[in-house]
Amino acid sequence: MSEKTRYSDEELQEFKEIILKKLEKAQRDYDLLKSSIMNTDGNDISDTSPTFKVLEEGASTLSKEEAGQLAQRQMKFIQHLQNALVRIENKTYGICRETGKLIPKERLRAVPHATLSIDQKLKK
Repeated sequence: MSEKTRYSDEELQEFKEIILKKLEKAQRDYDLLKSSIMNTDGNDISDTSPTFKVLEEGASTLSKEEAGQLAQRQMKFIQHLQNALVRIENKTYGICRETGKLIPKERLRAVPHATLSIDQKLKK
């Protein structure tokens, strides 16, 4: 029997469901980070005493920078998940981009946007 060259439609559907769940959570997390950067929650010190504002200004700036970096990472993760959905539609999902062989299901369940087998990932 020859080696499988792609996952079946049923298997791709299973991965699609995993990715959609992760995508939904990632989008919620991104929205939370974005709102904390933009202070849309209204829990800022901007309307309190100027003394508190001076003391908190440095911490606030640092916190916004960290949140900005986290938001960027989260957006990159969202893009990777969306790209994985495109690969599912093209039926190229789960194929290592270096070797052309199938990435093991266990790896894809843990890292559903993976494009490299673990062996190839460790080589990089």
